[in-house]
Amino acid sequence: MQGDTPTTAAAVFAANRARGAVAFDVHARDGVTRCGSLHESGSLRVRFPSPEAEGLSAVLVNTAGGVAGGDRFDVDITAGEGTRLTLTSAAAEKIYRATDRPAELAISLKLAAGAQLAWLPQETILFDRAKVSRRIDIDVAEGASLLLCEMVVFGRIAMGERMRQGSFVDRWRVRLGGRLVFAENVRLDGDIGDKLAQPAIGGGAAAIATALIVPGDQALVERIRDVAANFGGEVGISAWNGFAMARFCAQDAARLRADILAVLSRAGGPPLPRLWFN
Repeated sequence: MQGDTPTTAAAVFAANRARGAVAFDVHARDGVTRCGSLHESGSLRVRFPSPEAEGLSAVLVNTAGGVAGGDRFDVDITAGEGTRLTLTSAAAEKIYRATDRPAELAISLKLAAGAQLAWLPQETILFDRAKVSRRIDIDVAEGASLLLCEMVVFGRIAMGERMRQGSFVDRWRVRLGGRLVFAENVRLDGDIGDKLAQPAIGGGAAAIATALIVPGDQALVERIRDVAANFGGEVGISAWNGFAMARFCAQDAARLRADILAVLSRAGGPPLPRLWFN
């Protein structure tokens, strides 16, 4: 608006940013998992589609219709002793072009002894010139089980769109039994398209993913390697510190998903969310 001062423009920008937060815990009673306390705010919601015999399924919904620069979303989930929870998202999350500040995403997962949690959101799609900073903190108690998969796609490949410029910062911290067992910071910025084309980074890939499996050992790694001949992209898997981790790199989201399905089917976890197949 003509005549606006920089301070006024910044205030208007901040007032139009989306904020969303979901925090809930689940508990088990007589072998049945149900939601306990639940807090929702802003444009982030969680829904529990239908009662299940023992476990519980949850779906995250972003009513803002996507994520833009300056937006912030927080998810905090606690799985109590002996619970079984599978969580996904209603659709792929789209990160749109940012003119200034990055979008901020914070995910916190806490698992008590005997809990089984599957964190399986659909893809995060970064549009050209998107900026996002994500933090994932995971605390797994002894005797708990975790199956987690995060997918990132750099552009809508099926629409002929690729992410050329932007920023993607991803910070992971994983603790088992209170001990830090995995810490990683990933940063891609500037000419992301050119960087992904380099053999040592992406080899021309436009879709990546990380799967974390707790507990995980060498026997699991060998089971997954048995199907390596069927992979459409690059897949690497190893186990250490009581968990297994698989890395995926593919030319497009379809091949990425196919490889992920092949790996997760060998992980022995819960059935994959039905929304993955819609």
